[in-house]
Amino acid sequence: MTLGVTLSSSTLTLPVDTLVELAHEARDAGLHSAWFGQTFGYDSPTLAALVGREVPGLHVGTSAIPVFGRHPLLVSSQAQTAQAATAGRYHLGLALGTRHLTETGFGLPYRRPIALLREFLTALRPLLDTGEADFHGELLTATTPLPAAVPGARPPVPVLVAAMGPQALRASGELADGILPFLAGPRALAEHIVPAVTEAARAAGRPAPRIVALVPGAVTADPEAARRRAADVLGFYETIPSYQRALALSGVDHAADLAVLGDEEAVAAEVRRYTDAGATEVVFTATDLGGEADRRRTWSLLGELSRARSAALPA
Repeated sequence: MTLGVTLSSSTLTLPVDTLVELAHEARDAGLHSAWFGQTFGYDSPTLAALVGREVPGLHVGTSAIPVFGRHPLLVSSQAQTAQAATAGRYHLGLALGTRHLTETGFGLPYRRPIALLREFLTALRPLLDTGEADFHGELLTATTPLPAAVPGARPPVPVLVAAMGPQALRASGELADGILPFLAGPRALAEHIVPAVTEAARAAGRPAPRIVALVPGAVTADPEAARRRAADVLGFYETIPSYQRALALSGVDHAADLAVLGDEEAVAAEVRRYTDAGATEVVFTATDLGGEADRRRTWSLLGELSRARSAALPA
């Protein structure tokens, strides 16, 4: 099990130089990975490539690029370039996105998202593995009349999906390397999400999937104030059906209820709950909910936990 953080701010868009500085801090704290979201601002694979090249040893990932408005050929080029730039430390996260952002931002109808996800993954895998594709589906076509391999993009880029619903979990288990659940608590993971994606992978003859759980939280002396802040930051997700389901399966009413907040002992205990529930990796997000000092305190704890787990592994 590894530990990472998202490089972001709850309120600001940070300059590239600041993100590089934070990445150095994350690595020096002992963290394994740093992750970048994808909205309409920064291009997350480019940002991951830049940061990963500047900070040797730190794994970098995107969580997550919506499949609507993208094409497997272009995403493959971005991902392979990032993999080559980081010497094999890049992790590609994909997502279904939301109806509102897809239809408002791209002017595309949000139709048949699971079918599109399946076709996207089916076309993308050979591109990442061999640099070639010859896929003709109902919703997209991906062929390679010109070479599509990037020198140095090895090993093949791992593909993870921000999946939590039954159909998305089935597709991810069959066609991806793992999942990126967010706002899915230990109960939802253990009882619903991990069994579903693991069984889909087993039935497809694939290895056990990675479960990279994204968890909002911070080490803080004032958890109530941080939870009020979390309610403001995370409230948007309560309007999205997939997150509504994940919250219900987690046994909570609000997204802020899943924020991990408290002292070092309390946060470490919650990390253990996620790993006990089946998470193979835990990535903390919104670590600045209690302010900059709490963020540093949180990263210090996570780094200590990460180093302790690494030291406990057999040589």
